[in-house]
Amino acid sequence: MQVPAILTSIALALGIAFAGAAGGQPRPDPLSGQSAQGDSTILEMAQAFRKPDRKRLTALLPLARGHVLEPWAAYWEARVRLEELGSADLQAFAARFPGSYQEDRLRNDWLLLLGQRRDWPTFADEHARYRMNDDKEVRCYALLIEQMKNGANASAGLAEEVRRNWYAQRETDDGCALAAAQLLADRKLQPIDIWRKARLAMETNRPRMAGKAIEIVSPESLPLLNELNDSPTKFLTSKVIAISRTRKEMIMLALIKMATGDADNAATLLDSKWSTQLTAEERNWTWGVIGKQAAQKLSPSAQDYFGRITKDEDLTDDMLGWKTRSALRAGQWKQVASAVNAMSPEAQQDPTWVYWKARALQAQVKSDLDRVEPTRLFQSIAGVRGFYEQLALEETGQKITVPPRPAALTPEEKAIASVNPGLVRGLYAIQLGLRGEGNREWNYTTNLHDRGGMNDRELLAAADLACQREVWDRCINTSDRTKSMIDFDQRFPMPHQQAVVQRSRDIALDPSYVYGLIRQESRFVTDARSGVGASGLMQVMPATARWTAKKIGLTGFTADPINDRDTNIAIGTGYLKLVLDDFAGSMPLAAAAYNAGPGRPRAWRNGPTLEAAIWAENVPFAETRDYVKKVLSNTTNYAAILTGQPQSLKARLGTIGPRDPTVPDPSKDLP
Repeated sequence: MQVPAILTSIALALGIAFAGAAGGQPRPDPLSGQSAQGDSTILEMAQAFRKPDRKRLTALLPLARGHVLEPWAAYWEARVRLEELGSADLQAFAARFPGSYQEDRLRNDWLLLLGQRRDWPTFADEHARYRMNDDKEVRCYALLIEQMKNGANASAGLAEEVRRNWYAQRETDDGCALAAAQLLADRKLQPIDIWRKARLAMETNRPRMAGKAIEIVSPESLPLLNELNDSPTKFLTSKVIAISRTRKEMIMLALIKMATGDADNAATLLDSKWSTQLTAEERNWTWGVIGKQAAQKLSPSAQDYFGRITKDEDLTDDMLGWKTRSALRAGQWKQVASAVNAMSPEAQQDPTWVYWKARALQAQVKSDLDRVEPTRLFQSIAGVRGFYEQLALEETGQKITVPPRPAALTPEEKAIASVNPGLVRGLYAIQLGLRGEGNREWNYTTNLHDRGGMNDRELLAAADLACQREVWDRCINTSDRTKSMIDFDQRFPMPHQQAVVQRSRDIALDPSYVYGLIRQESRFVTDARSGVGASGLMQVMPATARWTAKKIGLTGFTADPINDRDTNIAIGTGYLKLVLDDFAGSMPLAAAAYNAGPGRPRAWRNGPTLEAAIWAENVPFAETRDYVKKVLSNTTNYAAILTGQPQSLKARLGTIGPRDPTVPDPSKDLP
């Protein structure tokens, strides 16, 4: 990629937009005067920040003066000396870069430091200017201040918000734990709320986080935590009785720890020794964890374990989700409906559970009156936006078609987007190779700079700006956020159409399927690289590329040009075709294999023959489960675009069951 040429193109294109702004008055071009030397300075500062090299950042900062990405340069230099900053420094930064992502990012970092220092007056003063409002720990500090200030008169939902934020934290934090401790002392939270945090942490193998919770509610029990974490089996077999609340909770933590590695043994110990010593809530929660672990292994035992639960409302939404999935595999529609009904109101609004509840009610219809509620539920989510929306649309008797385009953007709407500083900086950073920084600034500008984010017309204009610059991931993701209107040209673009369609048809692949997969894999970013080393449009691993090249007769192949567009498409489509043939043309199985490797879906297909939507919902890996559904939904929408004809997602799904043992495996060495 020739970055300078691309950046010059952006500058010229945006310059035209600035000149054509509303009223015909030329606007200053924020990209004018950028130089290769200035770009090099920014890139060098980015490297220095990652090291971090404070001296180099200080030396280079004056050279970044006037560059469009100067706010990033100033942020990097200030961030490495955050602990030395004072309020005056923050105010000076805000005055120089008002309203910018970097101003609010530095404020976010500063607020976290103030919270750790317990400098509540300064925190409260600075928090009033905080716009981002997406950091759960910062929010917990703010709620803690409100609780300390107002006590019994604090807002009614304060404790629930702290609990929700704390439970959602994946790493040990200070702010939410501190707020929870204060609320426990003020009797706004109960001991069980703290213990539940410890349970959640233990289930996700975060003993340090569990310890932080136990330190709040029962610090004397920390030695027991270390003991059970070292060997839950030894802990459970060496203990005899659990009378106190604390001892019961420690037994639960040991059972949870064991269940994550051996659900069946945990079930045996719970059933034979500990069940009668736990409360009903504790038993239900523990059976919920055991059932979830068994369900994630697609074990028939999951149904038995979930069947031991006497009150579904004692379970988390995550456990209830797996109880629903297990019931779907078993064809137990009443259990599906009851599990969804026990979920939180927020979870019940998820299209996944709206759809399956409707299906469960539909399966139990005995009269026309019984059809009213499932029909209402299907209609409430029916559309083209996603997997379950499309399935619901088909349940109402309709097919998937391209929706009408929104009204064309006006020159004024386009001009406003083209001079938005955050969007301009975001695009420039991305094209310079600072994709992470550019994405963060772009997302902040569209989603967080103003409360509630941009409205639909503003989002369409921002997406159009990205589309015109062929920054396809920002184009797609931004347009995806619109609520009242859908622009398929933005949401489902078709870059490299001739290459993709021709190559797909040459090897008898549906080009809609290829486009649906590329959209999910890379969002058409040609130099995309995953954390595990997959590269290019179709995110091909080097070893897979070499194997595929041999299979398709691509002689003299090396992994070096894997990001080359045509090479990546040839290798990616070639591998996808081999995978699809291996799974007898099943698009859901092939998509799962492309994401997780073919060995896993070969195992996941064993068991009962299921409709593919049920099979996909039971994929154990969250990433692959989401991937399969999105690829198939994308495929259906691309088919509607490419053919101009109504499409069926159901027809692409079919059923999934064990491989026919009489049919030979065509690709036993398929990587």
